[in-house]
Amino acid sequence: MSKPKEPKKKLIDLHLLRRLFSYTTPYKKTLFFSLFLSITLAMLSPLRPYLIQMSVDKYIHGRMLNKLIWISVIQLGLLLVESFIRFWFMYRINWLGQTVVNDIRKAVFRKILYQDIAYYDKTAIGTLTTRTVNDLESVNDVFSEGIISIVADVMTIISIITVMLFIDWRLTLACLSVFPILIVATYIFKESVNKSFQRVRNAVAALNAFVQEHLTGMYIVQVFAAEQRELDKFTDINKEHRNANIKGIFAYSVFFPVVEIILALSLGILVWYGSVRWFNHNASPGIIVAFVMYINLLFRPLRMLADKFNVLQMGVIAGERVFTVLDSQETLQQNGALQPEHINGTVEFKDVYFSYKPEVPVLKGISLKLEAGKTMAVVGHTGAGKSSIISILNRQYEIGSGQILIDGIDLHEYDVFRLRSHIGIVLQDVFLFSGTVYDNITLRNTDIPVAKVEEVAKMLGIHEFIMRLPGGYQFDIMERGNALSQGQRQLLSFARALLYNPSILILDEATSSVDSESEQLIQHAIDTLIKGRTSIVIAHRLSTIRKANEIIVMDHGVIIERGSHDSLIAQEGAYHNLYTAVEKSTVTT
Repeated sequence: MSKPKEPKKKLIDLHLLRRLFSYTTPYKKTLFFSLFLSITLAMLSPLRPYLIQMSVDKYIHGRMLNKLIWISVIQLGLLLVESFIRFWFMYRINWLGQTVVNDIRKAVFRKILYQDIAYYDKTAIGTLTTRTVNDLESVNDVFSEGIISIVADVMTIISIITVMLFIDWRLTLACLSVFPILIVATYIFKESVNKSFQRVRNAVAALNAFVQEHLTGMYIVQVFAAEQRELDKFTDINKEHRNANIKGIFAYSVFFPVVEIILALSLGILVWYGSVRWFNHNASPGIIVAFVMYINLLFRPLRMLADKFNVLQMGVIAGERVFTVLDSQETLQQNGALQPEHINGTVEFKDVYFSYKPEVPVLKGISLKLEAGKTMAVVGHTGAGKSSIISILNRQYEIGSGQILIDGIDLHEYDVFRLRSHIGIVLQDVFLFSGTVYDNITLRNTDIPVAKVEEVAKMLGIHEFIMRLPGGYQFDIMERGNALSQGQRQLLSFARALLYNPSILILDEATSSVDSESEQLIQHAIDTLIKGRTSIVIAHRLSTIRKANEIIVMDHGVIIERGSHDSLIAQEGAYHNLYTAVEKSTVTT
């Protein structure tokens, strides 16, 4: 079965190019200065060959040694001036590219930070890494090697050809007679490299996504002895990346020798036809020497023009991918203005429906009310919808219908960032960043003194364990907390949540991965900290929820039972069965 043909893309999407250049607005002076320098270089390019022509025809032929020395000094000065201008031109366009990319990269990362969590459910992290790093490097090439450099080369070509035609149009046309061959070769080269560039970009994105995913899940790969299978998959992806690059290398390897052959043909025609005209006294030796220089100056930008055009095209394509991230509408679309300094913490759900995917409801008409300062426990089998309650309470996901109220006010009326600052969450799957213990508890908020962190740690009973670490609160826990046990990581995440003294505390399976010793450390802290604080506890270990003011039992997105621990046990229903199963499991263990 043949693959469907992809729609043919424009050579250059002018709308995207204009959008990229809109980021140069704060740096208009540098942009215009670079263009001015490119015009200056184009005007200076034909001068040195012309001075050489004068030197040969007038001062060497006329044996005027003094004037020959002076014109040589002028040529040296012109060379130095041209080199200095070229230095500034290259420096400024590269500075412009790096500065613009710096601005766009900040905008992209800011966009990523504020995306809804649902965005990451369907977007590979490796792909976002490619957009933020590799694709933006290609965007930089639009400025450093793309449009401005192309404009400079085109003006140089026009300037040189104009001077050549003015000096001797017949000799010029003879030298340029091989240009149709160059145009055909350039077109073939451009198309070949363009296709290989696209393959390389796709392969890089696939490599980034694969490596990111497997480095994160290396533990699972090794536990299931899947190293060889995953290596085989990586080998296939890496092979595609290699083949794409080799195709581009092949195109370069063919194109540049072809250009050298065409240049040699042009010089051969120049020597032959120029000699004939010289013998017939229709051309001077100086003109032939100057034309040799003109042709070399002409072929230098021509040789690179097709490559630069491909760089420009790929930079624009990369920019399109970057703008796809920037234009994503999966950020928070409705944010309230209410920014209370304190909330009491009364939580109420009114007939709430929620689904991660359309037509697949996760919560089905949930209604509950948790008074401020009270504790509610949520239990149920995996997939019952327990954790989804948390995700919609702090607006990581939006509900389908119904209403959620905090202190009697609709959730959407609150500023979401202020709302989240009042909610502390401890998850089962703890994520720690590279950095110190202090950095991870404070999330690099340097306004929080170490004394405050120590106070929280002492309340939890983990201060001593932290001080036993080399460096104490300055201990480097490495990426993802690999230097700590699962229980220790869980304790640090608990301290992180409590440091900001949240009005609402959520414990989502917070002790399910904690060893018995670590659980004893935090159990007394839980009892103390949830007292007088609105708390929602989700746990498999039912011992952690016995003292809750109310327990709700969920199954397939609905509440099937609710009440205190004793009343639910007395009903001998779902909670009783769940509790009994857990107790038997504990005894067996």
